[in-house]
Amino acid sequence: MTINYNAPVTCNAEIFIPVPIDIVWDVQTNISEWSTWNKDVNHVQINESISIGSTFRWKAKGLKIISTFKEIKPQTDLTWTGRMLGIRAIHSWSFEKKEGGVLVKTEESFEGFIIKLMPFIFRKILRKSLQSSLDALYAECIRVNTLRQSLLF
Repeated sequence: MTINYNAPVTCNAEIFIPVPIDIVWDVQTNISEWSTWNKDVNHVQINESISIGSTFRWKAKGLKIISTFKEIKPQTDLTWTGRMLGIRAIHSWSFEKKEGGVLVKTEESFEGFIIKLMPFIFRKILRKSLQSSLDALYAECIRVNTLRQSLLF
């Protein structure tokens, strides 16, 4: 599943994380732990395993969001939809194993009445949010990799 490229607001970002792909995938899909390493996530509630159609409720920067998984391809793709304050979002992640690490790409689309009124403001907010999420994911993956390496020696 891809984002809606015809939505009033779309944005994408990417980062290279120099750790094994299983670490990146495990960190990103351990939804209940997001709030421990991503400062933008205030709270997460997920009552079931990650599967297509399962939902999770979370707060990001104080906004309540209900999300539903739409695509899950282990260590490759992860997509969910979300709703908050009349905004409909599609958020997609891709993970590509490269020499020395993983290229993580994320993209998101926003639709809704309020988005149409202020697309430039929401594009700026979304761009900052995606980069912040990638930076937090990077830092947590490095932390987890360092911890695993120290346990091996």
